[in-house]
Amino acid sequence: MQQVPDAIVCEGCDAVYHRAPLSRRQIAKCPRCGTELNRYWGRLHERILPLAVASLVLFVIANAFPIVEIEIKGLGAKTTLVGAVIALATEGMSEVALLVLLTTLLFPLLQLCILLYLLMPNRQAHAPPGFRILIRMMQSLQPWGMIEVFLLGILVAIVKLSSMATVIAGPALWAFIGLTVLLTAVLSFNPRAFWDVVFREPARPGS
Repeated sequence: MQQVPDAIVCEGCDAVYHRAPLSRRQIAKCPRCGTELNRYWGRLHERILPLAVASLVLFVIANAFPIVEIEIKGLGAKTTLVGAVIALATEGMSEVALLVLLTTLLFPLLQLCILLYLLMPNRQAHAPPGFRILIRMMQSLQPWGMIEVFLLGILVAIVKLSSMATVIAGPALWAFIGLTVLLTAVLSFNPRAFWDVVFREPARPGS
């Protein structure tokens, strides 16, 4: 088992403190400025891992099946997210297509893959190769995952189209709704928790 780093730096005033072991529900705060230094994360990785796996399953469903099906006067049309990106590109909106591809497909998928890679080895209590780089990368990608914005756009479009055509929600739409909820829970936690998960000392009985 790797040892916990001895020093911790306050993000508010840059003061350096000795990292003290914490028990359940304890939070360490900077005595100078009151900024949170650390908290007891418990079995965070064991709670986040199932959510991350479920998110990946929903992500596959959301991209493999049609989002909506539109019927107008007996004619129907349906498409997937990838199909929508291709349609945007062929219509001369390559920049928009690239933005949708990155923010709703590649970046969220990369975040989930990094998260699973970081969490699964920790069941054997060791840091995976590239740990520090991947933590920084996940923090950098976090603001660029915009599945919730894409979902909001779909819902607005459905409301507007419902007066002109029959709109049938596809499996991917429900998957996107579930994925938005799960990603909010999975990716909103503080990435600093990984440092305690990886460099944690063996848990004491009852902690």
